[in-house]
Amino acid sequence: MSRPRARRIGELDVLRGFALFGILVVNALLMAGPSTVFGGGPGASGADRVAAWAVTALVTAKFYVLFSFLFGYSFVLQARSARRAGAAFAPRHLRRTAGLFVLGAAHAVLLYPGDVLMTYAVLALVLYGLSGLGVRALLRVAAALLLLLAALLLGYGLLTVALTEPVTGTAYAPHAAERAAAYRGDAASVLGTHLRDLPAALGTDLLYAPAMLAAFLGGLAAAKCRLAERRGRDRAWLRRTALRWLPLGLGGGVIAACCASGPLDGRWFFVGQAATVLTAPALTTSYACGLLLLLTRRPTARVPAAAGVLAAAGRMALSHYLTQSLLLAWVFSGYGLGLYDRAGTVAVLAGCVLLYAAQLALGARLSARTRYGPAERALRAVTLGRCPAGLPRTVTKPAWTAAPPAARADPRRSADPGEDGVRPAP
Repeated sequence: MSRPRARRIGELDVLRGFALFGILVVNALLMAGPSTVFGGGPGASGADRVAAWAVTALVTAKFYVLFSFLFGYSFVLQARSARRAGAAFAPRHLRRTAGLFVLGAAHAVLLYPGDVLMTYAVLALVLYGLSGLGVRALLRVAAALLLLLAALLLGYGLLTVALTEPVTGTAYAPHAAERAAAYRGDAASVLGTHLRDLPAALGTDLLYAPAMLAAFLGGLAAAKCRLAERRGRDRAWLRRTALRWLPLGLGGGVIAACCASGPLDGRWFFVGQAATVLTAPALTTSYACGLLLLLTRRPTARVPAAAGVLAAAGRMALSHYLTQSLLLAWVFSGYGLGLYDRAGTVAVLAGCVLLYAAQLALGARLSARTRYGPAERALRAVTLGRCPAGLPRTVTKPAWTAAPPAARADPRRSADPGEDGVRPAP
């Protein structure tokens, strides 16, 4: 039997594993029903309302920005991987995009209409078309997309506030009851509801596509200037960046929470979304830098262990994402327990913590046996046009804790990260 190859834990894998928790929280609340999302509904406690407000301020949209950023960063890594293998990148990218779209369509119809994989697949084609731009041009386009979307949302939101009356819970109650009954019905009822919800979900994805594309472009620009390789272990830069962007991100999150979860009424929702579009990247940046700063705090055995667990989950992020949807659909829809719009916000958040902990533990065990999760293996097979090798690699210490020997010998040279964002061990 071949000896497993050693690998270093990459910053991108760690961040991807971290982003899984925020995505799980948002998707769980959305799949649990509108009363759970906003902490309202009959019998809602004060704790539920506070929890929903805090999730909107601190979590909603922030972790999807991080995931989208990493998607854009990985584009460059995949291109480098194809170049090292002597293969044309364009056919690989097209096959990967097609596979992602098919997987997303199945996920949206069967489990969760709010899926973003189809949107990612379409935007990946746009990303390919813009990949020839320089770093500054990419950042300018990203900033323009965010400003235009925020202006659109703000204008629509202000018109809504000026020209409409607040919608009362009594007026919404019949629609909510009909929707809850459909989600608590049998499998055919759930599938029918998914299909009816899909056009609206796709419309929402289309509306926020500029923000996703902006994050893609930010990741692409960061990869082109090798940001993770240059700054992923620079504690002074990480601390400075985290503190610089934290006030703006928190301020925008507070505005969004006030508009979505009170004290302002629902007419202010799109005003809050405009604030989110502009400020979520700031809070995301602060989170990412803060996490890397925390994991480099002291060179003890716990640091590589914690980073290794997060990185293992990050390398199987797609499999974990689909597993989350499968379990949540079983809990909240007629596929299983049918708890749609019956669970409190605090209870759902507690369940998210337990599920995420289980996924971290499972990912750590699986990473010792296989390099890819089931969904990653299938998507990689489509991308490469062949079944990928699956030998495990022994995890050493985080990539940011020590420079590779080649880099120490020549500080002008940086190791080329692998396709999944890690440097190959010497």
